[in-house]
Amino acid sequence: MANHWWWRPGWSVGRRFYTWHLTWDTEPDIHRFAEGYRQALAPAGGLDLIPNQWLHLTMQGVGFVEDITNSEVEAISQAAGARLARLDPFRLTFGTPVIDPEAILVPVQPAEPVRRLRSEVRAAIGEVLNDVPESADGFTPHVSLAYSNTEGPAAPHAAAVADAHVPPATALVTHADLIIIHRDHQMYEWTTVKQVRLG
Repeated sequence: MANHWWWRPGWSVGRRFYTWHLTWDTEPDIHRFAEGYRQALAPAGGLDLIPNQWLHLTMQGVGFVEDITNSEVEAISQAAGARLARLDPFRLTFGTPVIDPEAILVPVQPAEPVRRLRSEVRAAIGEVLNDVPESADGFTPHVSLAYSNTEGPAAPHAAAVADAHVPPATALVTHADLIIIHRDHQMYEWTTVKQVRLG
C-alpha cells in the first residue's frame, strides 16, 4: 500500500476544484454496503475509511475554482442539463472490492452507462472551454471505500475483504453533481454547485 494523500500537481491546502461526481446521499443500499466493509477493514489499520456522506464516483474534472468564471460554470451546467436530459436513469451494481495501492475500491457494473454519461459531461465542458481536462480514455468507473494513509503490505486488507462476506449493493443513478471539492482534511469533501437530472 502507498499513501494516497501526496499532493498532486497544482493541489495544496486551501485550493478548491470544480469536478463532476456521482454521489449517493439517498441510496441506503450503498450505505449498508459501505458500512459492512468499513467494519471489516477497520482492524487492518492504515486506512481512512470514507463515511457515507463522502462516498462518490469520480467522473470528470473541470478546473481549479480560480481558473473558471461563474459564467462558465453556469454555461457548463446548462449544456450538461440539455445533454443529460436525453439519457435514461440507470442502475449500478457494487460487488467485491479490489485492493489498489492507494485505495480500496469497487468497480461498478455495468460500466458503459457511466462512460456514456461522462462523455456527455465532457462534451458539455467542451462547448464552453477551449480544452476539456483529463483524458477521454482509460476511465474505469469505481467507488472508493477507503484511502491508504501509509505504506505497508496489502495482505491484511485483502484478507479483510475476503472475509467480509458483504452482499452486493445496487444504486439508481438519476443525476450527476457539479461540485467544488477539496482535500484539506485527508478526505475528499465538497459542496454541491449544480445537480443535473437524467431523463
